[in-house]
Amino acid sequence: MPEDTIAAISTPLGQGGIGIVRISGTQAFPITQKIFFLSKKNTFKIEKKRKILYGFIRDPKTGNTVEEVLVSLMKGPKTYTREDIAEINCHGGFLSLRRVLEIILRCGARLAEPGEFTKRAFLNGRIDLIQAEAIADFIRSKTERSLQMSFRQIKGGLSKEIDGLKQGLKRLIAQVEAGIDHPEDDIKKISKKEIGKELKKLDKGFSDILGTADDGKVLREGIKIGIIGRPNVGKSSLLNRLLDEDRAIVTHIPGTTRDTLEEEININGIPLIIIDTAGIRDTKDFIEKEGVSRSRKVLSDSDLLLLVIDGSERLTAEDKKLLELTKSKKVVIVINKVDLEKNICYNESLCLLKRMDIVQISALKNLGIEALKKKIRDIILKCGLFSGGKEIKISNIRQIELLRKGKEFLSKANEAVVQGLSEEFISHDLILCLESLEQITGKLVRENIIEEIFSQFCLGK
Repeated sequence: MPEDTIAAISTPLGQGGIGIVRISGTQAFPITQKIFFLSKKNTFKIEKKRKILYGFIRDPKTGNTVEEVLVSLMKGPKTYTREDIAEINCHGGFLSLRRVLEIILRCGARLAEPGEFTKRAFLNGRIDLIQAEAIADFIRSKTERSLQMSFRQIKGGLSKEIDGLKQGLKRLIAQVEAGIDHPEDDIKKISKKEIGKELKKLDKGFSDILGTADDGKVLREGIKIGIIGRPNVGKSSLLNRLLDEDRAIVTHIPGTTRDTLEEEININGIPLIIIDTAGIRDTKDFIEKEGVSRSRKVLSDSDLLLLVIDGSERLTAEDKKLLELTKSKKVVIVINKVDLEKNICYNESLCLLKRMDIVQISALKNLGIEALKKKIRDIILKCGLFSGGKEIKISNIRQIELLRKGKEFLSKANEAVVQGLSEEFISHDLILCLESLEQITGKLVRENIIEEIFSQFCLGK
């Protein structure tokens, strides 16, 4: 358990009704006693039971009263970090919170690093690494479903499944090694056939969890959807309609968008990363050329493309080139400006468009946007980008890769059984499989990995 005491502002900075400064560690209560005074008395007694006290914060250096607060006192180990915790509920202004924090730091605490409160909860054994990472995912959740998935992991749902696999591996390793360590004793050795049966059961457990990994990654990271097209066909107007706000600059001048612009939305619980791009065309303008280069990267990297075509004009050479470039991609043809007179030559372009999913819209008049959203959702489900069915168990890339690595070691152990190799080879692969699982939960993990994980947390959590 760390010996020093940490403090940080635990609520978003800015104006609000309430802001919280959190203190955790052995000096949390003594520091609070130095700066907090009750409304009627100047002292208070720390008790084992939890308390919320009303009073004032005074600066010990000047004697000035600086804030009117509520103080929550929580005695360890039954706290978030398993340490003594004091939370000072201030008025929610940045200057007020910063002033209270500065006083606390002068009285002996140090400023917490990003994620250090949760890191202490992990180091002190309150949560495992799966639960710690789920807390960060819970905060960043983009949809109701991703929120529920993260909450199940915080409550230990995935941890229990991983622990079940670990217990099964430990039993099997013990049985395999019993024959290695005591070959001459009268101990019933587990047969290769029985080992094979146990490996099959364990492999199914790995597969059940990994079977939800693709959907989990979608809920955690979102599906990338690139809006592409030649200049001035209405890409930025479409982005604004999908977001239902004026996020991108829209003008009648071709080439207004010079860079990619990413925004997040969700359609029927599916998180999407919508990327507006610069119009793709040949240009000598250096800045626009760089924008076009980035647009081409979006074209290559996106899970789904919205190719916007101006429905008031004939197909241009640039349109046809983009149709050709996207023929192997998942793409929706969005024919924009249908509120204007239609001059697009369908007979001429039928051979290019008939293979495509087509939606007609007017971004200016807000026509066809709901139909486009439905088409996006249908394609995502149809193409298997997101199944939307079963309960999602795993979403974190680090955890997925370690689980896949463990499954590979399990397969190697099975190969050793099939090939009739000695128990030493089988045991070796099983131990490596177990170590992969221990890394998932944090029982066996390098310090630099822990530092990297918690550095991604927000300050004060």
